[in-house]
Amino acid sequence: MIIGFIGSGNMAEALVRGVLDARLAEPKDVIMSDVRPERLAEMRRRYGVRTEEDNAALAGAVDALVLSVKPQTMGEVLEQIAQAVRPGTTVISIAAGISTARIGRALPNVPVVRVMPNTPALVGAGAAGLYCADPASAAMQTALRIFSAVGVAVAVEREELIDAVTAVSGSGPAYFFLLMEHMTQAAVELGLDAKTAATLVGQTAKGAALLAEQAAAEGQGPPDLRKKVTSPGGTTAAALSVFADAVFEQIVRRALTAARDRSIELSA
Repeated sequence: MIIGFIGSGNMAEALVRGVLDARLAEPKDVIMSDVRPERLAEMRRRYGVRTEEDNAALAGAVDALVLSVKPQTMGEVLEQIAQAVRPGTTVISIAAGISTARIGRALPNVPVVRVMPNTPALVGAGAAGLYCADPASAAMQTALRIFSAVGVAVAVEREELIDAVTAVSGSGPAYFFLLMEHMTQAAVELGLDAKTAATLVGQTAKGAALLAEQAAAEGQGPPDLRKKVTSPGGTTAAALSVFADAVFEQIVRRALTAARDRSIELSA
């Protein structure tokens, strides 16, 4: 399978690295394009992939095409490749807010998969939601393989659920970073030096995530883990009571709903 990437930013690079590491393709079977010649030279040097400055030429030479461009440039790119894409080519878009219908109007003879990835894909720990009008299609299976190479990939049944994916995992890393940021600041105020605080918070976040992953494999969830670490009348219970008094659950719900609603607005 020959895989092409129009746009060679950080996410495209993460996908290329994952595809090569998972042996879904050899370097000679990956083609990348970008408006920056120096970026293409960098990709050739790092991964041994082929590069192409002409988007139409790239689009006509691949079996799977990943559109990893900014939403505001998608229209121009679709115009460039409309006559070049071969019927049946799998087209995968990671451009936020661009519907499969819009891409389908420009590329009417190809299956389109819309994906919302997230930045942990850069370290092979991504979480991506995928939508395709035909979830059982070969195109969807191809997309799932590509995004599973950089983390976890799940299919959603309706395209509007991509907005929920955006709110949960697309924007989600920032929520955890915010909590880590404020925990670190509070730790410093409690007397720890900044380096020690950052080390403890970072390792705690990592450990909690690994414990949650292990628990999920055993059929348990975050509530089970929270109860295990919370002794009645203890220090954890004291902290959690503050979160409860601040109606933390409602704050989280409102935040995710706001992100979902903004995703809908941007897609209009």
